[in-house]
Amino acid sequence: MSRKNTIVVNHNPGDPLPDTNTDWAAVDAMTDADIQRGIAAAPDANPITDEDIASGRVRPVVNVKRLRESLGLTQEEFAERYRIPVGTLRDWEQRRKRPDAPARAYLEVISRDPERVAELLVA
Repeated sequence: MSRKNTIVVNHNPGDPLPDTNTDWAAVDAMTDADIQRGIAAAPDANPITDEDIASGRVRPVVNVKRLRESLGLTQEEFAERYRIPVGTLRDWEQRRKRPDAPARAYLEVISRDPERVAELLVA
């Protein structure tokens, strides 16, 4: 994958958007056919299909904040219940850091059966 025309933008919520010299008029003028041609021309830009999801090759990432809020827990309560350092939880929720692969798997297990996970951690 070529990166010579890639612009890396670090942006924090609430910050003004940086100037990337993007020609937004050209972007807005793109038709669906233009977008499809661009996708077809870039082998790394293959869309995720229903088959990818059904086969388990691609899994959605658990939204940690949404999970915690759906359980009606504060950050401190969630962190204590599932033995996650509260600072790590805050970093994930504020998207300063991303959970690594084992943490993503753990969060997925919590999302599927939060009571059972909490029960097992108490035992």
